[in-house]
Amino acid sequence: MELAAGSEMARDKDEEAVTVGEQQLLLEIAEAHRDWVNAHYHFEQAEGSDQIDYAVYAIEAAQKRYEMLLRQAKRINANAPAWKKGVPG
Repeated sequence: MELAAGSEMARDKDEEAVTVGEQQLLLEIAEAHRDWVNAHYHFEQAEGSDQIDYAVYAIEAAQKRYEMLLRQAKRINANAPAWKKGVPG
């Protein structure tokens, strides 16, 4: 019985860690989206070829980061246990 209780406690800790990790990922996704929106704003305000070049670079970098984080979130969801997806088990 002690072993079962110990493994259940370990599972609960893992679930909490995943939840914290997922929350952190959601915060990073929101931040990346803000960065992407800001980069577009700076592009609209850019004057001269140097500012435009930099704004384009910033948009591309922000977009790559945003897409990367979205793919990471999708992978986590795809690998989630059935109970986490809401599938009756």
